[in-house]
Amino acid sequence: MRITHCLAALLCAAAAHAAPRTGVTPTTGIRDTQPRVHAIVGARIVPRPGVAIDSGTIVLRDGRIEAVGPSAKVRPPDDARIWDGAGRTIYAGLIEPYAHVGLPPAKDQRQHADSHWNENVLAELRAADVYHADAEALKELRELGFTAALIVPDAGLFHGRSALVSTADGALRTVLMRPDVAHHVALKNPGTPSDTWEEVRYPGSLMGAVALLRQTFFDAGWYAQTHDGSHARPAAGTPMETIDALAVLGPAVAGGTNGGDLVILEVTDDRLLRVAGELAQAHGLRLVIRGGGAEYRQLARIVALGVPMILPVNFPAAPDVADAEDALATSLAELWHWEAAPASAGRLRAAGVPVALTSDGLSKRADFPARVRRAMDEGLSTADALAAVTTVPAKMFGVDADLGTIAPGRLAHLVITDGDLFAADTQILDLWIDGEYHLVNDFAPNIDLRGTWDLQLQLPTVAAAPQLEITGKTSRASGWKSTVHRDSLTIAVGTTRLEGQRLSLTFAGDSLGIAGILSLSGRVTDSLIVGSGQTPDGVGFSWQATQAHADTVATSSPTAAGETDSTWSLPALPPFPPVSFGVTHIPEKPDVVLVQNATIWTSGAAGILQGADLLIRKGRVAAVGRDLKVPSGAIVIDATGKHVTPGLVDAHVHVGAMGGLNEWTQAISAEVRIRDVLNAYDHRIYRHMAQGTTTVHVMHGSSNPIGGQNATIKMRWGADVEDLLLEGAAPTIKFALGENVKHANRGPHFTTRYPQTRMGVDALIRDRLTAAREYGERRRHNKRERRDLELDALVEVLEGTRLIHCHSYRQDEILALIRIADDFGFTIGTFQHVLEGYKVAEMLVEHGAHASTFSDWWAYKFEVIDAIPYNAALMHFAGVGVSLNSDLSNYGGRIHVDAAKAVKYGGVPEEEALHMVTIEPARQLGVDAFVGSLEPGKDADFVIWSASPMSSYTRCEQTWIDGRRYFDLADDAARRQQVGSERARLLQAVLVEGGKE
Repeated sequence: MRITHCLAALLCAAAAHAAPRTGVTPTTGIRDTQPRVHAIVGARIVPRPGVAIDSGTIVLRDGRIEAVGPSAKVRPPDDARIWDGAGRTIYAGLIEPYAHVGLPPAKDQRQHADSHWNENVLAELRAADVYHADAEALKELRELGFTAALIVPDAGLFHGRSALVSTADGALRTVLMRPDVAHHVALKNPGTPSDTWEEVRYPGSLMGAVALLRQTFFDAGWYAQTHDGSHARPAAGTPMETIDALAVLGPAVAGGTNGGDLVILEVTDDRLLRVAGELAQAHGLRLVIRGGGAEYRQLARIVALGVPMILPVNFPAAPDVADAEDALATSLAELWHWEAAPASAGRLRAAGVPVALTSDGLSKRADFPARVRRAMDEGLSTADALAAVTTVPAKMFGVDADLGTIAPGRLAHLVITDGDLFAADTQILDLWIDGEYHLVNDFAPNIDLRGTWDLQLQLPTVAAAPQLEITGKTSRASGWKSTVHRDSLTIAVGTTRLEGQRLSLTFAGDSLGIAGILSLSGRVTDSLIVGSGQTPDGVGFSWQATQAHADTVATSSPTAAGETDSTWSLPALPPFPPVSFGVTHIPEKPDVVLVQNATIWTSGAAGILQGADLLIRKGRVAAVGRDLKVPSGAIVIDATGKHVTPGLVDAHVHVGAMGGLNEWTQAISAEVRIRDVLNAYDHRIYRHMAQGTTTVHVMHGSSNPIGGQNATIKMRWGADVEDLLLEGAAPTIKFALGENVKHANRGPHFTTRYPQTRMGVDALIRDRLTAAREYGERRRHNKRERRDLELDALVEVLEGTRLIHCHSYRQDEILALIRIADDFGFTIGTFQHVLEGYKVAEMLVEHGAHASTFSDWWAYKFEVIDAIPYNAALMHFAGVGVSLNSDLSNYGGRIHVDAAKAVKYGGVPEEEALHMVTIEPARQLGVDAFVGSLEPGKDADFVIWSASPMSSYTRCEQTWIDGRRYFDLADDAARRQQVGSERARLLQAVLVEGGKE
């Protein structure tokens, strides 16, 4: 016997769940024998994105979908409970792809995963082992239509493995859909307490975090191969460590892109997407990226990666710019991001990238539908928005045979609404999860029908065309009054009921010549109502109603989600980098450039040439001399009265990097790399370049006796990291001596990290170099020896292929490191700062080390007490290769003035002083074959100055790199105007948005 359920019966069913999943739990009390066969009939069904059935039937049996299709073709089974779906729309249950609900605090998560030496590697942690249903959080998810959620641990860097659960309340055994869906890894700086050394944890910087990720992935591959016997096991008598964290990561790195475990990498900073790609390629990861919302900045890179994305919708709020001073403090980068972030998902989809959307990161999860609508307003299609919470995450997690679509055999996970899913006035009414019914909202009205309607009644005996008038003070249907008008007759409507999109009316048929009450029921779509009715004697008829007037009481409905005004267009992408003075393209490289009639400081054998010309062909110096012939098609620059120098080279800077420049949590950090944290968005690159600096050496800090690996870059403003790096530069590493590394100047709480004395620094460096030498021998004889990234870098030092640049001050420490290098058979590349270098200049020359110093810094700590402004000159005249550097960013770009100080303090000839900021630092960085002088064959990196580079009054007028003009004073003035205009435009947009709110 079929049972048709009306609204009241549907509500009552909320408390009467069907039988749970089949299991072993004993029955308590009387068995629940309610049938698990249901048929929802007459609903609009969206079985998958882009497909809809206007009036369909879904049959559910034992928690799965048995049949779905048009009602005319799908007949409810005789044993089914019938649910009236009229006025409803049914979607596949939504999937939340990134949730942190139901998990213990991070410190408790760590207690479940402690096999690895580093507390940030919790790879063996399983969400399935620690998940406990959070009723309030699950209710929030259900109210948004989510019937399943991926539960992601959130402690450390290697978070562990996620579990897919249904959002029903209940014990894990009843809601767990799939354990161990993916490994979760975060590409971020985890931070570390810093009150005392006892609380410090590695890593304490972003580059340290990247190094830990790299080392752990290498270790996982080694561990898997060692334990399966393909690699040699340790020597007899040496027990193998059992490290569960590495064991579970093995399938992620062993299977590769064709079949390894899924890795979801959390990359909330778009600048790190490059590192994500490098990790995936180096370790063969099958990758999904959980982004941060600014992926539009790296669109081409993401397309090239070819991986799906999980995107948040926590778009930035409009900044408060009502006050002029507050507006001044709001950067152009913030304003651009506010405008561009909502379009990120749409841009990625337009580029073919699979996108899933998550509510994670929202301060109020209930804002999720509104944020999705915003993304749809900014270009995300309706189909793609639905796919982002159904088919895309289902395929991503390998559960598309069960979830994401409405089809026979799929799990009975359904969302029932009273309209289009993401429309502003749509309500989630109820859910089905594993074939069990869950009430979310009453079937409340949300469509304003107040106004006048023309009725068309196709009665059995006659067609009638009366008018229907609906009035009321508010848009709620419960307060409406309706009347039917025909000719001069007015009939009060007995019943006016709106349930979702279904309108029911009853009124007397006297004015139509029919005795009794007419019953009408119809579906509301925009300005049209279509339905069927019954006469008092039970004869059916069809009817429809159209709005009679546009100026009715009802207000116009908002634009439907995903539809836009015909005048709307996607906002232009911000320039690159997305900060002030960003550019839309790299400068053109002319085939031929001729700079005429300048004073040219070649920093080469030709010396200083008066009234000379510089010829550039295809980005390289072709000739330098007087009266050069003007080639056909050349761009000619009249430099009469100007001075031309090579682009300045700064051997010690800390610009262009992010996330901390000291991995200070441990004394040896040779494994970390500046290249991993290079920041192409750093506006200081433009500022330094605009003052004549074209090549810099971005260095690790000085908190470690052996620090990290440095990076030499060209200041190619507008290029991303790969093109900033100077190909062919010598690999370098930062060492440090003195107060910083023994933390004599850090405070009374930092007195336990070894070393605490200068003797300890010497001993530690010797020990690590000895370890590297032994490691290198083992690797040479056995390529299956475990890779140690720290020792890899030190092996390169011993082999002379990685140059040491050592932070130093005192003569005794300088000599001590020279002795270490002599004992191990390598040469120190450059002593940095080296403020007592004048005392040991002869020894520096004998050893073959260079020096990179300050011009006139002193008195900032005790160990510089013997600093003198003549240091550079004294070392220079002793035969040391000397450069002058900026170190601090506010000094950068004016190092030519420091060169002039060597003229003042010590009488260094002007030409040789300029060498200290051109060819000498180029030699120290191993790039003198490319840059540092204006000689044929070298890169066309040059600067045009208004006067002598030795003058503090000179101005950089043009900066050329690789034969491209990256800076010009006139262009800079125009850019400043553009920045001002763009700020004004965006501030107005923010103010308009604030007015709307």
